[in-house]
Amino acid sequence: MNRAFTLEPQPLSPRAGRSPSSGEPIIAISGLVRRFAAGGESVSVLKGVDLDIHRGEMVAIIGQSGSGKSTLMNILGCLDRASEGRYLFAGKDVGTLDADELAALRREHFGFIFQRYQLLPDLDAVENVEVPAVYAGADAAARRQRAIDLLTRLGLGERLDHRPNALSGGQQQRVSVARALMNGGEVILADEPTGALDSRSGKELMALLKELHGDGHTIIIVTHDPQIAAQAERVIEIADGEIVADRHNVEPRRVEKRQEGIKPAANWRHGLDRTGEALRMALRAMGAHKLRTFLTMLGIIIGIASVVSVVALGQGSQQTVLENIASIGTNTINVYPGSGFGDMRSGRVRTLRPTDAEALAGQAYADSVTPQVSSNATVRYRNTASNASVTGVGADFFQVNGRSFTAGSGFGADSVAGMAQEAVIDQTAADAIFVNGEDPVGEVIMLSKVPVRVVGVVANSSGFGPGGNSANIYVPYTAAMSRILGQSWLNSIAVRIDDDFDTAQAEAEITELLTRLHGGNQDFFLQNTDTIRETIQSTSATLAVLISTIAIISLVVGGIGVMNIMLVSVSERTKEIGIRMAVGARRSDIMRQFLIEAVLVCFAGGAAGVALSFALGHGLSIIVEGARLAYSAESIAVAILSASLIGVVFGFMPARSAARLDPVEALARE
Repeated sequence: MNRAFTLEPQPLSPRAGRSPSSGEPIIAISGLVRRFAAGGESVSVLKGVDLDIHRGEMVAIIGQSGSGKSTLMNILGCLDRASEGRYLFAGKDVGTLDADELAALRREHFGFIFQRYQLLPDLDAVENVEVPAVYAGADAAARRQRAIDLLTRLGLGERLDHRPNALSGGQQQRVSVARALMNGGEVILADEPTGALDSRSGKELMALLKELHGDGHTIIIVTHDPQIAAQAERVIEIADGEIVADRHNVEPRRVEKRQEGIKPAANWRHGLDRTGEALRMALRAMGAHKLRTFLTMLGIIIGIASVVSVVALGQGSQQTVLENIASIGTNTINVYPGSGFGDMRSGRVRTLRPTDAEALAGQAYADSVTPQVSSNATVRYRNTASNASVTGVGADFFQVNGRSFTAGSGFGADSVAGMAQEAVIDQTAADAIFVNGEDPVGEVIMLSKVPVRVVGVVANSSGFGPGGNSANIYVPYTAAMSRILGQSWLNSIAVRIDDDFDTAQAEAEITELLTRLHGGNQDFFLQNTDTIRETIQSTSATLAVLISTIAIISLVVGGIGVMNIMLVSVSERTKEIGIRMAVGARRSDIMRQFLIEAVLVCFAGGAAGVALSFALGHGLSIIVEGARLAYSAESIAVAILSASLIGVVFGFMPARSAARLDPVEALARE
């Protein structure tokens, strides 16, 4: 076997490699032609090749560069397809198989040993060896133990956790041998296996291949070195795409089909393992290119931060306004003279009377009712004077409007009936009038020329509505009408609806009652605080949709950026894709890996965008007094889900592009 080898052309039998004692061949090709397009022309690299290879043979295919030997090996290993001819593997017509069926054939029957090792740089030795078994659906514990056993057998027991860049060339080649044996390696294809090794490592590898041949593996070596070819039991010479010699160095032996494999995992576990492998590779790819990953995320981060911040700001503002509405009365209907707020004649309509308020107070739906008249006056206390809004109200005014007392109490029905000269002031009025810190309760103040005694102080209103931010003084409406204003009509009536009564029905009944009391004239209009609330909510929702649409556009732009970067990533990692396909990865496995990576990038970008939104909200609350952002779990979940969906949509094209790569072209890419 170690004698010098010289090529001597021999007459070929009608079918190269046929041996009466060798049984049916595991590989049988006939009329095999492979053409490639070159410069608008078709170039034939293989020209009608006929060849049988039997189970258990050790075959060397030798020829000069450009002779077609590597192309023949690629077709034999199901990495490439013939342009014409027929290829049978174990009686199965390979030409009829689709991409995933070819992947299954590579995964279950072939093992590849490449000249440049073709190991995945981000995986350690054990993980590299495990890859074919992952795609084959092997049990996790069983495949790991087998990988360790194979590496230990090949002398790498102390290098199990080393990555390829920490291994010598000979050690990397041994890892590739272990990977070729992982799923059984019924047929081992070695392409110039010693080409990148020193002479010592080359001899060790050839000794290992002979040992594997002795164990019953079918070994096919592609080489241009006659000394390597001489160590095979059969040598096939190829020149200009044709077999020109086929000789046996030793008599072929009959070998039974090898039965070797690993315990398969359950079907659910199989899919989980493949997804786990894709997830690990996606995370490692992201970690290996941190800056690129961050720049890819940037558009998503900005888009998500915009969406979440806009929604939170809108919800916060809406809640503030609704709280302000609640502070002037919950479930309240106000009655005003005229046909609406835009009615220029409403000031001359004087048909609302105290009797209307009394009639409304007697209805079942009315929790409390207060008439209202209003004016402005100069308020004096000792040497202090201030302008204030004077409102004449009923005893139930403070209940209707949900006002709380900070000192004293309100005036009662007896005070209203007796036109008592009593007043309740708000905190703004107290600060403006009692500048020396006097206790307002019990003090007498002058409203123009009318003296009134302060009986209570209420907290300031929210600032919503007329006079919300001015000094306010409340007196019995009877006193205001007779002693201050000299009028007999009301400016408005406020009705607080009982919580158990439908507001819409109450509004209809108020309209019907007052129309009847006014002689069939509807010279008034109603304002429902629920209507205000609904209008504000509707307006806020519209603005949120508008601004969110703008933010979504930025998300789409970010998604396009993700797609572009992922396409670049596919281009950069073409060789990795080729390696995975060579060891049996399906197209769906490749697509899953890149799709998961795109989704992870967008998901992480979405999470970072939410964090940025919280940071912006905190900063805004510090810089702008009163600014309020209300974050909701629903909006955050929708934002992150939207980011992930962007990853699916815009990651699909790059993932599909990766999955449809040709294994041979991918492996050849540097």
